[in-house]
Amino acid sequence: MKYASHSGRRAVLWRLLALLALASFSGAPAAGAAGRSLHETGSTLLYPLFQLWSTAYATANPGTTIETGATGSGQGISQAIAGRVEIGASDAYMSDEDTERHRHILNIPLAISAQMVNYNLPGLNGMHLRLDGPTLAAIYRGGVKTWDAPAITAMNPGRHLPHCTIVPLRRADASGDTFIFTQFLDFSALAWDYAIGYGTTVDWPKVPGAQALAGNEGVLKALAATPCSVGYVGISFRDAIAKAGLGTAMLRNQAGRFLLPTRETVTAGASKLDPRTPPDERLSLVFAPGEDSYPLINYEYAMVSAQQPDAATAAAIRNFLLWTISPEGGNAPHFLDAVHFIPLPTFIRALSENQIDRIQ
Repeated sequence: MKYASHSGRRAVLWRLLALLALASFSGAPAAGAAGRSLHETGSTLLYPLFQLWSTAYATANPGTTIETGATGSGQGISQAIAGRVEIGASDAYMSDEDTERHRHILNIPLAISAQMVNYNLPGLNGMHLRLDGPTLAAIYRGGVKTWDAPAITAMNPGRHLPHCTIVPLRRADASGDTFIFTQFLDFSALAWDYAIGYGTTVDWPKVPGAQALAGNEGVLKALAATPCSVGYVGISFRDAIAKAGLGTAMLRNQAGRFLLPTRETVTAGASKLDPRTPPDERLSLVFAPGEDSYPLINYEYAMVSAQQPDAATAAAIRNFLLWTISPEGGNAPHFLDAVHFIPLPTFIRALSENQIDRIQ
């Protein structure tokens, strides 16, 4: 999927400084959409939450089933565009070009998530090493080759870093995680911008020893099996990362502070940018300003056609999506805490409700 250049897209991100608040409504499911089967596929970051949602929703709505799949955000977007699934899950919004070509596809945020940068350095995995965008960009371009390179040791005084070759891990599939990670590199490291840009897929530089894996689970397994490796993994896999005994990096934000992805730092980052979200809700939350803002955060999207084949299908989709974003439904703490997401702010939920209402 092609996205605008760094300078062009960043200009788009900041173009709306004020929006009229949209009236919110309760989000309670309407009657008459029982007995339907909906199909969702896409984001592996969002997949664990969709599994929780599908079970709970089917229990509360007998006869309605939500079939879920973890195929990567690229597939979520393309399958929704092709009409092969009712809901495409994605960590990435659609590009300007694809949005123009497929105006019937809505990009609807369901929750806010984050991404981790993880590593496998025996003896150091219990410590949170510090990394920043320019250094990660240099690692993935092959310029920083070992863990004791000056760029890394300077950020980690007092740490005895090993002289071992860094093994960069990345996604092989079209991935919203790649979209988020490469946006961070693009926004924070000028050298990355002109060479590669960002997207669900990019033309990765050829780095000796680098590995390409399918899905967050593939990256996680490769991290666990590969000493001296580094990779990016969605926050919904945080418990699995801890269980595997892997390290999680503190990342430098715009203000120069090194932070971990916590509820507080993710909320801080979202609060700086979510008021600027346009009505179509395509906005990057990556590298948000603010002292306490974690730099790798994003909306989790449902890609849905506004034009459904019949009224019953449209009603079933509307009811389910309204439930997912309701604070009493899928945005309730017991769902989101399980995957380390945070709920949509009231203003963003109103925008999502407005988009959901367009599904006919």
